[in-house]
Amino acid sequence: MGKNKKESFFWTSYSDLMTSLFFVMLVLFVIVIVLLHNKMIDIEGERRATQSQLDKITEIQSATENIDNNYFQYDNVFKRHTLNDINVSFRNGSSDILDLSDIDRVKLLKAGRSIVAFMSKAEKELPEARYMLILEGQSSKDDYVYNYELSYQRALSLYKYWLYHTIPIDKLKNCETIISGSGQSSRFRVEPDVPGNNANQRFVIHIIPKPGVIDK
Repeated sequence: MGKNKKESFFWTSYSDLMTSLFFVMLVLFVIVIVLLHNKMIDIEGERRATQSQLDKITEIQSATENIDNNYFQYDNVFKRHTLNDINVSFRNGSSDILDLSDIDRVKLLKAGRSIVAFMSKAEKELPEARYMLILEGQSSKDDYVYNYELSYQRALSLYKYWLYHTIPIDKLKNCETIISGSGQSSRFRVEPDVPGNNANQRFVIHIIPKPGVIDK
């Protein structure tokens, strides 16, 4: 009789243990399912946010297509907008904006105003957008020792010319203006890039979109 009671107690305890373990496993299973479900929701939310950001970046990049093509054209090789049909060649060793013809200087003023108009419109329609306006001076490949300084002065002459004619390039909130001189080292050159090609005694204007802080 005592042996039967012991066996009965053992199986009862074993049954309770298995029931408890099953309950624990069930609870853990439910917890895992809930955590996985929440994680999937987070992943889907991040995917949608990322796609939304990519769409906004594409929109910002495409917006530059609306800039006045009378003065700017898109360069597929360098992925940027630059001057179109404006002759900006300087005399040897000169950075005087008056080296350019009256016609080309008028075009430069109109180009500057079109940049300001484009940036003002973009600021309202695409507040997340940021742009870089690079005024890059260049020099011919003649190994002149001060080509970098000379090319910088050529770019600076355009900047000062715009400001003198009250074109507020310096007041644009969504555009960073960079004045640079690449001497004879830039890749963006007029071919044949050889000594004596005065077409590289110039400045070039680059407009490059760059996304700012894009909210989800």
